[in-house]
Amino acid sequence: MAELISSLARPLVLVVEDEAALATMLRYNLEKQGFRVDEAADGQEALTRISEAPPDLVLLDWMLPVMSGIEVCRQIRRRSETRNLPVIMVTARTEDQDAVRGLNTGADDYITKPFNMDALLARMRALLRRAGAVPAKGTLSFHDITMDQAAHRVQRGGRAVHLGPTEYRLLEFFLRHPRRVFSREEVLDAVWGADIHVEPRTVDVHIRRLRKALNAEGELDVVRTVRAAGYALDTEPV
Repeated sequence: MAELISSLARPLVLVVEDEAALATMLRYNLEKQGFRVDEAADGQEALTRISEAPPDLVLLDWMLPVMSGIEVCRQIRRRSETRNLPVIMVTARTEDQDAVRGLNTGADDYITKPFNMDALLARMRALLRRAGAVPAKGTLSFHDITMDQAAHRVQRGGRAVHLGPTEYRLLEFFLRHPRRVFSREEVLDAVWGADIHVEPRTVDVHIRRLRKALNAEGELDVVRTVRAAGYALDTEPV
């Protein structure tokens, strides 16, 4: 199986499919690879889901109740806020002219049923990388903290910071979303994964370890505890 998506990226994929067994299979395989998954069983519901919780990518069946996948794709491309949303059309229609029609309507890619899951995942990752939903490894920084993701090294004010694997993932998550407050449950979902059963209090333990590693004597504690809300990476009280 292809390489897992980082749990810190966790792109949201909207599966638009009226065949319940196929939708379930897609959800299982995508979540297993680290994606978050939303579902819609008809075209109109798909547009509603996109408006309510914009996904990073849409897997769109052609033959749908209420509104066809072709019309859904047209409407996605007509709206300024979704014009660049990656769309892969997934369909049983195998004629060349069908693929041409789907692509001309605005689909970024076209894959026919039955399909190979690894091939679909590879196409999805390629589109997500182009759209910037799967961040490339580089350098993350906030205040006087820098993280070299390629070298897997962290520094604060020029000194090396040694972190365990979980504390590293925690810091990476916070560095991607500075100043935003996250509940324990949100941190668990992002860092451990939605399918891993861990007690919310586990977050507190790893936050303490992260603080201990990050904060030398006299340094500002940038990991803020927000009473009754959660945690944030911030230099100001929140």
